[in-house]
Amino acid sequence: MTESDKAPTISDLPEGCVTDILLSITSPRDACRAASISKALNLAVDSDAVWERFLPPDYHEIIAREVSPVVFESKKQLYHLLSESYIILDRGYLVS
Repeated sequence: MTESDKAPTISDLPEGCVTDILLSITSPRDACRAASISKALNLAVDSDAVWERFLPPDYHEIIAREVSPVVFESKKQLYHLLSESYIILDRGYLVS
């Protein structure tokens, strides 16, 4: 079998295409599972474009109202920070 006879795989797609596919059909849990399938999926799953889709639309405002600074290196890390921990907003006072 020669190189030209090889069947195409997901690794043959540009990373942007793989990211677009993930954006259209996945959830955070599914994205993490997909990362274990191939290197191409793993790279796409770690992209900020994928994780920004899972963040609330007003996440910039949420972060700005946080009592303690929110430090993150990627949108994936921010997603996990916001999902897995409590955050205190507006100096701890409930605003109606």
